Formats: sequence, structure tokens, C-alpha cells
Amino acid sequence: MIRKIGFIGLGIMGRPMALNLIKAGYTLLVNDLDQQAVRILVEAGATAKHTAKEIAENCEMIITMLPASTHVQQVVLGEKGVLAGAKKGSIIVDMSSITATVSKQLAEEAAKKDVDFLDAPVSGGETGAINSSLAIMVGGKKEIFEKVSPILYVLGQHVTLVGDVGCGVTAKLANQIIVNLNIAAMSEALVLAAKAGIDIEKMFQAIRGGFAGSAVLEEKLPKIIDRNFVPGGTIAINMKDITNVMNTAHEIDVPLPLTSQLLEIFHALKADGKLQDDHGGIIQYYEKVANIEIKRSQVPVNN
Repeated sequence: MIRKIGFIGLGIMGRPMALNLIKAGYTLLVNDLDQQAVRILVEAGATAKHTAKEIAENCEMIITMLPASTHVQQVVLGEKGVLAGAKKGSIIVDMSSITATVSKQLAEEAAKKDVDFLDAPVSGGETGAINSSLAIMVGGKKEIFEKVSPILYVLGQHVTLVGDVGCGVTAKLANQIIVNLNIAAMSEALVLAAKAGIDIEKMFQAIRGGFAGSAVLEEKLPKIIDRNFVPGGTIAINMKDITNVMNTAHEIDVPLPLTSQLLEIFHALKADGKLQDDHGGIIQYYEKVANIEIKRSQVPVNN
């Protein structure tokens, strides 16, 4: 059984995920550019290593949880990266949200050193990471998936082998379309209702039990009316994901008219300085064009 795990990337998602592995009794070696995040993990019982190479030299399973494709490529393929130190038979589990093309490239390079690779992106945001309730979408060999699945179930409640390498990240791209368009649709509805003079909290109670009810509605609406845009998943990260969606769609001739409009909304929010807000902050685009702001327990305020 795997007991010693390397964990590289201790951001909004990676930090609570790593802490949950420690709580479950695994020995953890960690690395991140953010030394404060590293200190939090060390205080919880992890051991810090200076490079990804050092982690790979000392672990049979290495998890990466990084912002984008370029970061994963650097950490895995770099001079002091995972593959520079990984032993034969090691397993890399990349839980970042990247593209299938990059995942396949990394798997090919890993195979040259007899190292296995799984792509295993997650959905559920910071709350899911903290509560170990993430949905995890996996691509790779079935026998390798079965070997690491007990560890993945420490991190999430729903763990699914979708197919070969690249299938996990492709499932995540589809997931991001649904989640972010759901937020955008909810935002349109809230702004319409608010400007029509409806009490948003009462409307929430009225619709949450019907077909309009969703995990997005339950998670995001209370934060929106409290004006809480502290990120569980930033607009920047989701904009990156939706950019990957559109690039992938164009490669395989799939028109995505709604998603392309969403990407333009993200660019408008970027121009407005909102990149580090939670993606529930999509509503700020609609509020701005409709000249209204939604708040809790009061009549909506016209700007």
C-alpha cells in the first residue's frame, strides 16, 4: 500500500486536500512557492522539500495541483522536476485543470521512465476540498487507478475512472461549461428579479426546491447577496478553464456559442479588475450593465 505521498501545489484547493491526507494518516512531502502555505503543512506534520525532484526521489506517488498547463509541465518536466527524480514504478497524479493534449504529453514522457500518469482534476471548489467531498474525474490505466483510488477517496466522495489519459481533464472541461454557465444563468435571473423589485431571499426559497434548484444556486446565491466574492475558485482560474474549453472545441469542430459569450464576459470582468474574485462574481458583469446591485435583506440598490 502507498503510505508516502508527495504533494506539489498548496493553493486554495491543494492546501486543504494535503491537510486531509495528513489527517488520514499518510506521510506527506510537500512543495510550493508560497512558503506560508508550506509552513502550514509542516506544522500539520508534513515534510518540506525544496524541489519537485527531491519529492519524487522519496515518494512512490506524487500529486500535482497547479494553476495551469505551463506550471504542470515545468514541475513535471523541468530540470529539477518530478521526472528528474522519479523512480521506476512511481505514479504521478495530476489533479490540475489542464488540457488533454498536455496530459497526454506528460503521460508519454513519464512512460519513457517507466512512471505511470493519471489525470485527475476535481470539482467542488474550496468547500469540497475542505470537506473531502470533491468529485474527481480520472483518466489513465485501470490498474493504476485501482492502486491509488483509496487515496483519492480521502479527497473526494465521487471518484470515477472516465477513460484513458486525457479523459479526466476533458470531463473537467465539460464540467466547467456547466458550472460557469449555470452561474451566468443564475446571475441573469437574479438581476432581472431584483430590478423588477422582488425580494431575492424569498425568491431563493421559492425556486430552490424546483427544477431551478442546483448545487450552484445553494453555494453561490447566499454569498452573492452577502457581497462575498472571496475566492473558492477565482474568475482567473475559471477564465483559464473556459479558454481551454474553447481551444479544445475549435480543434475538434464543436461550436459552443453560449460558452464563447461566457468567455467574453470573463474578459470584461478582467478589464474591470475582478480576476481574483470568486467566479460567483460573474454577477457583477450583469449588475454593471443593468445598473443595479443585489444585497441581502434590503431593497436592491440602483447604482
